[in-house]
Amino acid sequence: MPTTSPTGWYSRGYHPHLNTPGLVQSVTTHLGDSMPRATLLRLMAETEHDDVARRRRLEDLLDAGHGACWLRRADIGALVEDALLAGDGEHYRLLAWVVMPNHLHVVIETLPAVALADVVRSWKGPTARAANLLIGRSGAFWERDYYDRYIRDDGHLAAVVRYVERNPVKAGLVARAEDWPFGSARRRGVG
Repeated sequence: MPTTSPTGWYSRGYHPHLNTPGLVQSVTTHLGDSMPRATLLRLMAETEHDDVARRRRLEDLLDAGHGACWLRRADIGALVEDALLAGDGEHYRLLAWVVMPNHLHVVIETLPAVALADVVRSWKGPTARAANLLIGRSGAFWERDYYDRYIRDDGHLAAVVRYVERNPVKAGLVARAEDWPFGSARRRGVG
């Protein structure tokens, strides 16, 4: 997977992204129907100058379970998890992940000469096509853009991994993180 995206900070008119191969980053992407547009626009206006509040409110909005929640289906959740695992060690180092009913959190370290945008595209394109076939629908599956944050240090990494792996517990889907079927907590036995 050669780098086809710009390196450094850039934007496609949505969110700013940092494409720096070798960087550890947290990525969140969601299904196209998971955020009511009016609610999202209101949230963006209300948190215009507070990135922390914006991030927390976006996470709460995703955890509320809006939309069809196609990723809750075992066949589609497995499809997405398999796509994440397929690139591990080849294009990135997969550090933590969870496939939630309407969104996805991933913590990765991209390998040299691999841009984050290309990695995300490699997840979203094939899984959208395959999921639409399984569901018997057509059209956009994933939201066009994604959110990424670079990891500052080991403490930040530990906090983000903990959040990602325990997101199903926070959302009230399971009592223990390792009970959620699609995530790194299940494989590590995290409680």
